[in-house]
Amino acid sequence: MRVATWNINSAKARQARLIEWLDRVQPDVVCLQETKLSDAAFLELFDEDLFRRGYRVAHHGDGRWNGVAIFSRAGLDDVEAGLADGPGFPAPEPRALAATCGGIRIWSLYVPNGRAVDDPHYAYKLTWLAALRASVEKALTTAPVIACGDFNIAPTDADLWDPAAFAGATHVTDAERRALRELTDLGLVDVMRRRWPDEQVFTYWDYRALMFPKNMGMRIDLLLTSDNLVDRVRAVWVDRQARKGTGTSDHAPVIVDLDEAPDGDIGPMVPPPSPPRAASTRRRAPGGPGRTGAGRTAPGRHRAGPDTAGPGVTKPDVTSPDAADTGTLEAGGTDTRAN
Repeated sequence: MRVATWNINSAKARQARLIEWLDRVQPDVVCLQETKLSDAAFLELFDEDLFRRGYRVAHHGDGRWNGVAIFSRAGLDDVEAGLADGPGFPAPEPRALAATCGGIRIWSLYVPNGRAVDDPHYAYKLTWLAALRASVEKALTTAPVIACGDFNIAPTDADLWDPAAFAGATHVTDAERRALRELTDLGLVDVMRRRWPDEQVFTYWDYRALMFPKNMGMRIDLLLTSDNLVDRVRAVWVDRQARKGTGTSDHAPVIVDLDEAPDGDIGPMVPPPSPPRAASTRRRAPGGPGRTGAGRTAPGRHRAGPDTAGPGVTKPDVTSPDAADTGTLEAGGTDTRAN
């Protein structure tokens, strides 16, 4: 059974990409986060496409910033929206959805962002994680569990492109990481790190500043399985291909294969990031600075070319085949780290 989780960052904006991805990857169970649709709107957009592909669908959303979904070709039973005794901000938000698929209790989770350590949203995040722990603890008494989604927590500094860049920010605080450990201490295993303990693995890259082609990311989308599923894992990887191009989500899907791996034991990121190359150096054209003519640049202007992106804009000193996958805010893309 192939299970995938993906923060889609607007299911409506990614509709065509999502359907293409389903046909390419052929997952049996898909957990989506940040659908940003009401239940009725999600079904109106996707019901026919998913039905024709053999999926049953559950969605929990109110049409605003959140929204989670599960669709499955391995059964979809005992659907449960929200967390028992879960907190609100101020009302409960559509951030958790559970269903039993192929005998496994699967959760699609969109953990609150926290915003800033002195923001009420941060306290809400920690309270929400405590409620999640209680719900998962109860579920573990009856069935194997997969808890997956956008946790908005980097488990360790190894899951950050530059730990210093996150000093004092959410996603990396001791309290958030402790809450995550309290969840895994129930008997959940971070299967990505179990399979790839020493590899650099990211699942999220900001739209801005060419973060994706420079591979300046975070691993905050997690697949946690109960320990009685670990021996069934055959492959686990991040589908970087889904992050390439324009109009993408800022997250990539995370995928686990249980019992068999149709594509082999691939990973940890597919395709892997291109290694950075230093920008080429060019010999100064004859004539010295300040002179114009063929091959020269007038004072105060920058000629578009290999080292520039137009007047006054300097390209980064990192080039790779991923450079075409622009890191600027793409069509249909919105930066929603505050949610």
